[in-house]
Amino acid sequence: MDEIILIGGGGHCKSVIDVIEQEGRYKIAGIIDKPELLGQNLLGYSIIGNDSDLPSLKNKYKYAMVTIGQIKFYSLRKKLFNLALNAGYKLPTIISPSSYVSKHATLGEGSLIMHGAIVNAMSSIGRGCIINSRALIEHDSTIEDFCHISTNAVINGGGIVRQGSFVGSGVITKQGIEIEEESFIKAGSLVK
Repeated sequence: MDEIILIGGGGHCKSVIDVIEQEGRYKIAGIIDKPELLGQNLLGYSIIGNDSDLPSLKNKYKYAMVTIGQIKFYSLRKKLFNLALNAGYKLPTIISPSSYVSKHATLGEGSLIMHGAIVNAMSSIGRGCIINSRALIEHDSTIEDFCHISTNAVINGGGIVRQGSFVGSGVITKQGIEIEEESFIKAGSLVK
């Protein structure tokens, strides 16, 4: 089984660990976080380095996943994604076995499909995205790079979510809606 390192050891990382363990494709080698946390433990996995260690750790590990969440700004997720990519890591797409992804959908590298999420036919998920637990991406929708579609959010058919946007928990979008780049849609909103 290939080993993978996780970049970011906060709350979102805990959820990602659970998905990786359930998926069973990768063995978690350790977590990258702040220097002062070196040697600490998260759900049984050690913090083995910080961002500046990524280039040297590439000699030992081939795969990495950005495991910090996104509430208001996607810039840190994008920075870490590019740092890992430039260091030569492969950033796989991680898909929970309890989710459903249509064989007619496309998923970008480094994206995460969480437990109970649904990605329907002809939908496109960009790079570095989080499709969180129980989110629904309906047919013909486009989620651009570095978006976070939060828990129980619904992007109805033909919806477009532009790069770097955050769609909060329980948001429902009207069919065919376009959400502008770097938008922040608060939890429970109805987007018409």
